[in-house]
Amino acid sequence: MTYEELVKNHAGEMIEKLVTDVVSKDAVEIRFEFEDNDQWSVISMFIYEEDKEISLRLHASERYEIYFGYYDDEDEFFEITQSLTPEEIKIIPKGLQKLMKKVLEDEQGMRLPGNFLSR
Repeated sequence: MTYEELVKNHAGEMIEKLVTDVVSKDAVEIRFEFEDNDQWSVISMFIYEEDKEISLRLHASERYEIYFGYYDDEDEFFEITQSLTPEEIKIIPKGLQKLMKKVLEDEQGMRLPGNFLSR
């Protein structure tokens, strides 16, 4: 399975993996990021030994997307994003959705205990 197929066909599983990872951490950071006219809040997990990143982004108009970044064998970096379906969005804990929305509205990141996100 290619990474593109993974993101396209298994976004729900990737969200579950990300949420499981972040709620187990002592502290989690929800960041505010922007590029050109686009702004989003983001929470990420990194798989350092495999040079991979899985992130969940919330853009304006409550548009969520899954982000997958990785390095290939020649150390070239690739990014894959996929908008989430309403069913996939339901996987995201309500507490995390509220905090991501607050970060996006305030245009300021926050750091909090990981177990706080599962509420």
